[in-house]
Amino acid sequence: MDKSDSFNTKFIPFKDVQTGQLSGESYSCDEVVYRSKDGGLLDVHHDMDALKQYDAAHWKKVFDSRVGSTAWPYGSGVWSKKEWVLPGIDDKDVVSMFEGSSNLFWAERFGRESLGMSDLWVKQCGNSHTGSFKDLGMTVLVSQVNKIRRQNPKAISAVGCASTGDTSAALSAYCAAAGIPSIVFLPADKISLAQLVQPIANGALVLSIDTDFDGCMRLIKDVTAETPIYLANSMNSLRLEGQKTAAIEILQQFDWQVPDWVIIPGGNLGNVYAFYKGFKMCKELGLVDKLPRLVVAQAANAYKNAQGNLKDMQQHFEPQKAQTTFASAIQIGDPVSIDRAILALQDVNGIVEEATEEEMMDAAARADRVALSALIKLRENGTIAPSDRTVVVSTAHGLKFTASKIAYHSNSIEGVSSKYANPPVTVKEDLGAVMDVLKSKFQI
Repeated sequence: MDKSDSFNTKFIPFKDVQTGQLSGESYSCDEVVYRSKDGGLLDVHHDMDALKQYDAAHWKKVFDSRVGSTAWPYGSGVWSKKEWVLPGIDDKDVVSMFEGSSNLFWAERFGRESLGMSDLWVKQCGNSHTGSFKDLGMTVLVSQVNKIRRQNPKAISAVGCASTGDTSAALSAYCAAAGIPSIVFLPADKISLAQLVQPIANGALVLSIDTDFDGCMRLIKDVTAETPIYLANSMNSLRLEGQKTAAIEILQQFDWQVPDWVIIPGGNLGNVYAFYKGFKMCKELGLVDKLPRLVVAQAANAYKNAQGNLKDMQQHFEPQKAQTTFASAIQIGDPVSIDRAILALQDVNGIVEEATEEEMMDAAARADRVALSALIKLRENGTIAPSDRTVVVSTAHGLKFTASKIAYHSNSIEGVSSKYANPPVTVKEDLGAVMDVLKSKFQI
C-alpha cells in the first residue's frame, strides 16, 4: 500500500478512550510500559485518519484477498489485518502459527430444536494451535517482544503471565516458537491437565502457587515491576489487538453484515473489550454501519450478582474472591479489564448474564459452557428473539475440559442432576445382549 508508512500505533491512557479526548500522554509500543502515569490501564491507539486514506471497499478487498493465503504473515487470521493491529512491525519479527480464521459454525439443528432459533452461529475460537482464543492475542504480544529483544537484547529476559490455563498454553507455545524464555504462575490444583501439560511441554518455567488466579495476578505484577520479565496478561493491551480480529472475522464471514447479538464469556473481561474494539473499528472505517449488542456470560460462582445491565456497575463494582467453578478459565473475582468492559457494554447497550454450575454443565454436555448457558436463559426470558442473528463465542476447545465432562456423564458431580448424561452401556460379549440394548435404544 502506497500510504502504509503513515499507519502507526502508540499506547495512550485508557482514560483518554473513556473521555474521548487525548491528554497528550503517550508511549511507543516499543517501550516496556503497562500503566499510565496515574496507574490506569493503557490502550493501543491507531491513527484513524491515516487508515481512512483508504475507503471501506479497499479494506474489504485487502482482507478478503488474504484469506487462506500462504504469504507470510498474511495467512494468519490476525496478521491478515496487520495494518489494523501492529502496522509498524517488520514481517521478520512476527511470531505466528497462522492462528485465527476459525470456523463460524451454523448451529442449525441445535438452534431450531432446542431454542427455536433460525440464525444461531458459534464462532469456534478454540480451533487454534493451543486450543483457545488466547493465541490471537499472544501472537501480537510475543511478536512485539521479539522486536524489542532484537533492538535491545537486554531489555526483556523472559515473558511471564498469571493464568487459569489458556493464557499459559498460548504464551509458552509462542515463546517456544520464538526461542524466548517463558514463566507461568498457575493457581495450584485449579486448572485442567490438558491446560497444564501445554506450558510444561513447551518448556516454560511453571510455578504452581497456593492461591487463586487473582493472587497469581498480584504476584506477577510485582515480579514484572522489579525485573526485566515482560508481563503478558491482558492488562497489557497489545494482546487485545490480536483478539479484536475475531470480531472483524465474524463480520467478514457474514459478508460484512452485522449480527444482532454476540455472546462472550467473561473472566478477566479483556476479550469483551477486544470484540467491541474490533466491531467499533469496522464501523469507524465504514465497513459496517452499526454495532451488535454484546452479552457478557459469567459463571455465577466467579462473580456473584453480576447479572443485568452494566450501566451503573462502575459505581457498584467491588472485587470479590471467586468461588470454585467448572468454568475454571473465568474463575476470576477481580477482573483487570472491568473498566474496559463497562465502556464497551455501555456503548452497545450490552448486558451481563450469569450461569449456575448445573446450567453450565448441562450446556457443556451438548456443546459449549457458559456462553451457551447465557443464550439459553436469554431465549427463555425473551431478550433474544427467535429470528435474531446470534453468535456464541466459544473461546476454548471442548477437549480441554474432559475431566468435568466425564464426571457429568457418569453422574458423579455432587449437586448436579446431569439430565443429559450419556454414559457408556456395559454389555457382555453376546449378540443377544447387544441386540437387547440396540432394540431398547432404536426402533429395530
